[in-house]
Amino acid sequence: MAFVPAARHLARAKDLADARYFEPLSVDDLARAAGLSRAHFSEQFRRAFGESPHAYLLTRRLERAAALLQATDHSVAEICFSVGLRSVGSFTTSFTRTYGRSPTAYRAEAPPAADQALVPACVLRAYRRPQRRTFREDSAPEPQ
Repeated sequence: MAFVPAARHLARAKDLADARYFEPLSVDDLARAAGLSRAHFSEQFRRAFGESPHAYLLTRRLERAAALLQATDHSVAEICFSVGLRSVGSFTTSFTRTYGRSPTAYRAEAPPAADQALVPACVLRAYRRPQRRTFREDSAPEPQ
């Protein structure tokens, strides 16, 4: 069996966190993906990436929440649950600690999501096209 560097196993766990941050992942799940014990995984992950696996997963979730706050009109609670967090209070506290303002204040600084909605050019062209009308140029004039 060929030797596989530990960094590859850690990258597998990191990729799992990046791809499935919205699921109820735990450090145990990430350690299992890396094929390491929880304690050894946590130590190696921190050494390789500069933060704990839990902190990394929370950061990914908060990054996605920040993007959703700016790009959608979903409620703070909906966004909290959609990024895999279970408590709006904890979400608000973590978000405020990370971004320096509450999710509501963060959203207020961005233009409304409806102003950012881009409509594809093909849809605009289709919408602006004249509606088909059934008329005949060669029909007899209407009696007066």
